[in-house]
Amino acid sequence: MSYILALDQGTTSSRAMVFEANGAVAAIAQKEFTQVFPRAGWVEHDPGEIWASQIGVAVEALGRAHVRAADVAAIGITNQRETTILWDRDTGEPIHNAIVWQDRRTADYCERLKAEGAGPIIQERTGLLVDAYFSASKIRWLLDHVAGARARADAGTLAFGTVDTWLVWKMTDGRCHVTDVSNASRTMLLNIHTLQWDDELLRMFGIPASVLPDVRSSSERYGEVAPSFGIDRVPIAGIAGDQQAALFGQMCLKPGMSKNTYGTGCFLLQNIGPKPTLSRHQLVTTVGWRIGGDTEYALEGSVFIGGAVVQWIRDGLGLVRTAADIEPLAASVADNGGVYLVPAFAGLGAPHWDPYARGTIVGITRGTTAGHIARAALESIAFQVADLLDAMAGDAGMAATELRVDGGAATNNTLMQFQADLLGVPVVRPAVTETTALGAAYLAGLAVGYWPSVEALTGQWREERRFEPNMPRSTATSLRERWSAAVGRSKEWQLR
Repeated sequence: MSYILALDQGTTSSRAMVFEANGAVAAIAQKEFTQVFPRAGWVEHDPGEIWASQIGVAVEALGRAHVRAADVAAIGITNQRETTILWDRDTGEPIHNAIVWQDRRTADYCERLKAEGAGPIIQERTGLLVDAYFSASKIRWLLDHVAGARARADAGTLAFGTVDTWLVWKMTDGRCHVTDVSNASRTMLLNIHTLQWDDELLRMFGIPASVLPDVRSSSERYGEVAPSFGIDRVPIAGIAGDQQAALFGQMCLKPGMSKNTYGTGCFLLQNIGPKPTLSRHQLVTTVGWRIGGDTEYALEGSVFIGGAVVQWIRDGLGLVRTAADIEPLAASVADNGGVYLVPAFAGLGAPHWDPYARGTIVGITRGTTAGHIARAALESIAFQVADLLDAMAGDAGMAATELRVDGGAATNNTLMQFQADLLGVPVVRPAVTETTALGAAYLAGLAVGYWPSVEALTGQWREERRFEPNMPRSTATSLRERWSAAVGRSKEWQLR
């Protein structure tokens, strides 16, 4: 058996990639799916469409690679995290659309929790800061607002899952209700010290333990794909949340190594080793992965709107026809012309944690063009990442010496150069930028012996391009000061 199939279920699309033993990509298939916005600040997905798109691209990718199911050693799954689904255990039907990680409908409830003093115990147990971003408040909202949901949950007939759990349930025809520690650590219900669901937190949020999946390691055999899906009886053997999978795929295996993924959001993670040290600078502590009884932890800073700002430039404003067109449009002007775009469309994540912030464009003059708006949008991604790296350096007590990057927007050379200029350190892009899917493939392959050890994988990581900073530090400092002023304008815009 010569291949590993990785399923990468993201916020705006489902992808499948077929990997060879040397880490090369044999084939890829991708399909976007519908984004649902019932109200301002609410974001939902149709779980059925998530499933249909994911299984569809899995079969398509195998077909493009001319690979039979019998030639696939294992399947690894990586997924958008925190997104919350509840479904009926008997019928397998969701009781509501998935509530997406970007969704802010529970912001007021989370503010009440903080006001009641719940923040310290939640951070100590889970490593997380109280925020609507995480799954717990979303589960509670579903139980409280979907007719009959709480009674059904109390009776043990409902199942909860993040997207990994939903996909495994569907692929195994309901035989496996599992998640891995990396995804479980994003629910605000897992004690990251014991790696068990926390009874006190379950009581705090009013969530019955019966809805929860079993928590497993990130690399083991969970079950086999049921017949009739075109990939019958292939073992599902790796699961990790998308950002943890990318950290693993980037081979950030030693404490202090950091990566940033430029996806729908931006996610900066730093390996901190086997002890879950808590952040002092508004970051979160999360489980990186668990393999063979050994657990690695990470510090994480999350930007809610990263590459999604490019989609907004394309779909919301119509300034470009394709996402790739933003780079030449941004390069059509020498600089941002004093324009700053703060993409707080779903509030601000780390290190601000302001659910009431909203998107803001400042510095517009009569001379402002579409190129300036496009450039400000791209630069906003780099500014947000720079803010995260400052906070991470404060926690680590040391500045980064380089930043490994991946994700769709990491292919944008203009953005990567500006990122290096802002940070003052090299930005390093690997030969395989799809490290999220690669990390999931690695985890699955390790579980079935496709790769003999983690050490055997380290030699596969290859640098494709290194962006060296060439902007004077005084210029970078001035730009970041103006950015910070723009962020200040966006905060607490939405009335509580």
